Amino acid sequence: MSGNAVAFTIVIVLFAVVTLIGFAAARWRRAEDKLHLNEWGLGGRGFGTFITWFLLGGDLYTAYTFIAVPALVFGVGAVGFFAVPYTIIVFPIVFVFAPRLWSVSRVHSYITPADFVRGRYGSQGLALAVAVTGILATMPYIALQLVGIQAVLTVLGVGGDWPLIIAFVVLAGYTWLAGLRAPALIAFIKDTLIYVMIIVAIFYIPAKLGGWTHIFSTAGAHLAQINPKTGKPFGSLTVGPTAVWAYSSLALGSALALFMYPHAVTGVLASRRRNVIRRNMALLPAYSLMLGFVALLGYMALAAPGVPQAVKANGANAQLAVPFLFQKMFPPWFTGIALSAIVIGALVPAAIMSIAAANLFTRNIYKEYFKPDATPAHETRVAQTVSLVVKLGALVFVLALSKTFSINLQLLGGSGSCSCWAGSGSCRPSPRS
Repeated sequence: MSGNAVAFTIVIVLFAVVTLIGFAAARWRRAEDKLHLNEWGLGGRGFGTFITWFLLGGDLYTAYTFIAVPALVFGVGAVGFFAVPYTIIVFPIVFVFAPRLWSVSRVHSYITPADFVRGRYGSQGLALAVAVTGILATMPYIALQLVGIQAVLTVLGVGGDWPLIIAFVVLAGYTWLAGLRAPALIAFIKDTLIYVMIIVAIFYIPAKLGGWTHIFSTAGAHLAQINPKTGKPFGSLTVGPTAVWAYSSLALGSALALFMYPHAVTGVLASRRRNVIRRNMALLPAYSLMLGFVALLGYMALAAPGVPQAVKANGANAQLAVPFLFQKMFPPWFTGIALSAIVIGALVPAAIMSIAAANLFTRNIYKEYFKPDATPAHETRVAQTVSLVVKLGALVFVLALSKTFSINLQLLGGSGSCSCWAGSGSCRPSPRS
């Protein structure tokens, strides 16, 4: 059995396990009335510290983390590390504001950020702007998750669009049935696989490549080569003096945008108590250490024999750098586990994002403008349908757009989400806008 076949088999098995758990989540903490948006879209607002930790971690640390960040480091060097300071900056900010947002939303039964804006400012138009922009900002971010799955399939030699379509159908199925409970339950597996993959990679790969000194020197030599398109080096191991302000503004703008995303607010509102949010904002920076290790995979990919050549042979698609690194450095069985972590790391946030977008449409567009007398059951059915439409739109993004630097999908969404809240005084547009 070839290495790719072994790895692909493991990916399929773990995907099947996650699929079963996703559908089984409909029976987990079953509500008396599951056809209620509070239950389908927020999990009954009953998640404690432990579940919220995995839910927010699965929500915020996505395929963007494991594919796009090291891909940017692989392509341009130190600039790709902007994701590390921005995740450090964001949690103290959210520690201050999110508990208050939760309290107000709990009292008034708000389900979406646009609900909060509608109640706080009394402006129907502003709430509509927040809802529409939130939906549009979320779709490219969902697309980024599907890009992560596509990158894994490409490296495994699985051609065509049909595997991605199958993943889309499965994701749509258990999201429709179980709502937010599905990604909350799957997040346990996702985070376990991710931590195992990172811990092994950070020790095993450098040992095989001759140590960190060799990795940095080889990566630096690659980045110092002249890009024929620009006439300048591809990048560097450090952020130069001319790039400091761009780097800093990119990190700050991304930090301000992160919890403007509807799916991030959904994770907050699903918490059981106000103190649950405070505890998680204090604990979640631990993920930033993991993120720093993930970014270093970009340098490892530059130093690993055959990886830069494999990326170049596949259209210089930098998003393939980490999957190729795992394929060439790990034994086939662990390659399957590592690639499964990326696939499952895409499914969890994609589900939460589609639910958040569906909540926005249902509460702040459909009910507000088309059917004010919609029953809770009718709202839930509409939200389930819209979640399918949103995921379908993301699939179109993936199949139609260039993905050489898939991080641009996240930056596109971040610019939009932050800009949408700027009108309510909650944020300022990112310098990337």
